[in-house]
Amino acid sequence: MEAAAAAADPDTEVQADFFPMVRQYRSGRVERFMNIAPLPAGADPATGVVSKDVVVDPATGVWARLFLPPGTPPGKKLPVVVYYHGGAYVVGSAADPFTHTYLNALAAEAGVLAVAPEYRLAPEHPLPAAYDDSWEALRWVASHAAGGGGGGAEPWLAEHSDFSRLFLAGASAGGTIAHVVATRAGALGVRARGLLIVHPYFGGAADIGDEGGAGKERKARADAFWRFLYPGSPGLDDPLSNPFSEAAGGSAARVAADRVLICVAEKDELRDRGVWYYESLRASGYPGEVELLESMGEGHVFYCINPLSDRAREMQERVLSFLRK
Repeated sequence: MEAAAAAADPDTEVQADFFPMVRQYRSGRVERFMNIAPLPAGADPATGVVSKDVVVDPATGVWARLFLPPGTPPGKKLPVVVYYHGGAYVVGSAADPFTHTYLNALAAEAGVLAVAPEYRLAPEHPLPAAYDDSWEALRWVASHAAGGGGGGAEPWLAEHSDFSRLFLAGASAGGTIAHVVATRAGALGVRARGLLIVHPYFGGAADIGDEGGAGKERKARADAFWRFLYPGSPGLDDPLSNPFSEAAGGSAARVAADRVLICVAEKDELRDRGVWYYESLRASGYPGEVELLESMGEGHVFYCINPLSDRAREMQERVLSFLRK
């Protein structure tokens, strides 16, 4: 009798299971398996970078973490990097140790003002919430151009941003978000100096590369996960998943950036999608430069897991060159 009652408990009855990322129960309770305790903003003893958290939209609770290089004098203008974190839309944060540590290092080495938006996560906030929040964050950043931002202007952005040197960037799901935001940026009159796409989490109904060898079960699971993230979506050929699907309507060619650098890792199961994005963007009519960096022998977001490795340093040098070019 007790076992039957337990089985019927909506707080323990599994409704959707996508271990090792996330599990949802019939009550709506969500269990995350890869969430790491966040780090507070403040002065980083390793790099001297100072960070702070700023509310972007009080209505949604969206905020951003800003990173200022050490010793930045008053009035000094810096390139701006808007960086979207990864986590398959269900985990991750602008404050997680991977993102926080990476952006401390990037701000220090590149001499940039980094802005990491904190978008809402699925399934509590299904897609397209993450994209909407990310777009709103870019609108907020761009509102500071030419002395804008009004009375609520963020002081670091108002004082230090050089919007002629704006970069959009993201890793994994954040790379996918960065692409979508870049295709819309022209509507704001914003054009980025560059778009950095790292180990992107794109999809598509048709197999590419080694996807066919992974079997129908993996593709079916990928489709089920996307529909879990975005109920009512047409599936993996949704333009938010597949930027070159018929439904995307050629939007990829409208990427509002002068150059694009795509980084992939040889042992990452998303590697072929990253190469596919590189090749497809070059063939899309996009008029800018498109570059590809492949890190051999490495897996997904290895540069965050082992930032001192030779391949991570190699990738960092390429990114620094991209930002300085």
